Amino acid sequence: MLKIRLRRMGAKKAPFYRIVVADSRAPRDGAFVEELGYYNPLSNPVELTVNNEHAAEWIKKGAQPTDTVRALLKKSGAIE
Repeated sequence: MLKIRLRRMGAKKAPFYRIVVADSRAPRDGAFVEELGYYNPLSNPVELTVNNEHAAEWIKKGAQPTDTVRALLKKSGAIE
């Protein structure tokens, strides 16, 4: 099963996240299929960039977003 989830990047105590499509069995920072965007919660204002067309396409194909990513996708306008 494919999941749309966050992949942690950045230094210790200074994380930023990439939004990726990955197999649910893969580790959090392991292999992924496609990168859809990124999310930086520490910047002011919060930085969120998502390729909405690709995200909607993956959801149509059956990829399940995690709860956090679902909220981010709603904020970016990829899903309603």
